Amino acid sequence: MSEIRVPTLGESVTEATVATWFKKPGDTVAVDEMLCELETDKVTVEVPSPVAGTLSEIVAQEGETVGVDALLAQVSEGDAEKPKQDDPTVEPDKAINAGPTDVKPREDGGDSIDVMVPTLGESVTEATVSTWFKKVGDTVAQDEMLCELETDKVSVEVPSPAAGTITEILAAEGTTVDASAKLAVLSSGGGAAAAAAPPASKDSAPAPASSGGKDVENAPSANKIMAEKGIDPATVQGSGRDGRIMKEDVQNAMASAPTPAAQAPRAPVSADDDSREERVKMTRLRQTIARRLKESQNTAAMLTTYNEVDMGAVMDLRNEYKDLFLKKHGVKLGFMSFFTKACVHALKEVPEVNAEIDGTDVVYKNYVHMGIAAGTPTGLVVPVIRDADSMSFAEIEKAIAEKGAKARDGKLSMAEMQGGSFTISNGGVYGSLMSSPILNPPQSGILGMHKIQDRPMAINGEVVIRPMMYLALSYDHRIVDGKGAVTFLVRVKEALEDPRRLLMDL
Repeated sequence: MSEIRVPTLGESVTEATVATWFKKPGDTVAVDEMLCELETDKVTVEVPSPVAGTLSEIVAQEGETVGVDALLAQVSEGDAEKPKQDDPTVEPDKAINAGPTDVKPREDGGDSIDVMVPTLGESVTEATVSTWFKKVGDTVAQDEMLCELETDKVSVEVPSPAAGTITEILAAEGTTVDASAKLAVLSSGGGAAAAAAPPASKDSAPAPASSGGKDVENAPSANKIMAEKGIDPATVQGSGRDGRIMKEDVQNAMASAPTPAAQAPRAPVSADDDSREERVKMTRLRQTIARRLKESQNTAAMLTTYNEVDMGAVMDLRNEYKDLFLKKHGVKLGFMSFFTKACVHALKEVPEVNAEIDGTDVVYKNYVHMGIAAGTPTGLVVPVIRDADSMSFAEIEKAIAEKGAKARDGKLSMAEMQGGSFTISNGGVYGSLMSSPILNPPQSGILGMHKIQDRPMAINGEVVIRPMMYLALSYDHRIVDGKGAVTFLVRVKEALEDPRRLLMDL
């Protein structure tokens, strides 16, 4: 008899709610087959069976709150015959748990290969199938891209594990899949030709699950919030299994929905105007950006202070050494390394800008993990340059170039966007003359760079034209005082207007 207990739920998470049981007492289960789903205030956790056997007892029912290591159920080992791979009632990915590709021999001499969801990154449990590049019957080469998945952070391309023919697509575009789901089936070898013409009676892909037309039980915590807030479930897009509405779906809907005071009801639209409008669902990344930006405004006591910097010295230095720099280091010398160095220098003097609030504590960082905001076709992302305070100009430029390329291609991992202690955002590349950047929580400071523009300046009693840039520091006034914020910007300004100060640590 094997006991099924609540797994580790994550740092500071001590309890969870049993959201759904996928099995009932008496059902046979395979190794790693999902038994139930738990829901915490942060994530949804699936609980797999550690052994093959029969589910003999369910101890914690749906809707119950359980602590870490609490007993959920019991499985009797060896009481049931193990599922066979050729049994049509058994899902292949449940019958064999062989990682990202399961290979099963076919009667026609070829192999049937399962295409599984790749590793999505730490703490990422599900993704949405955004685009299929191939359809059933298409032949594919090994490593050729089959589809693209979208999480709330990054886009993930799924390559073909082998050469062959796509015989089945199991997750259609728009479907939400978990981290262990099967996406498609390939036929390789002798089976490839036979699979080129799939049966006409079989759909190439199922329609996305929807909670609107099915008897799907939403997560208990989601039902509770919707009942308390008077939210119509039909207005909430479910991301759970079979379109179930989860707690975070309700929170996303609440965050993105305008309050009555913030936005007036939509004006009546004529039939002619309606035909010329286009309604597009927000991507998961855009929903996450919207939620986090609104959370930042609601949580932090955000204030912005401004200054301006004469970029002449940096521009002259860059023009003088850019060719030698490129020749020696293999990367172009840009402005971002100067700003990164200047911010590192200023953060040493004003450490609270590099700190964060944790409850009633202030956590001071004795390191600088610099976030560099980057715009991509799918939205804003912030890759992190770790330990930027110990890096040279060349190392910073190489790291920025590498992370920027990954951001544009949607290749950034979760780990590369976590742990930042301060952020730099460059709106100047889009022509912005001045703006107030929004904090990237839980950070306490973000520097906004802007367009370099020639302006008349009074210098030594004379009016001269200088290349000027406005700087903006948004900061959390709960931890950073006005004096500290102004001092930080002044130190950045001094370092950029006289880069020799960085060399002399002045």
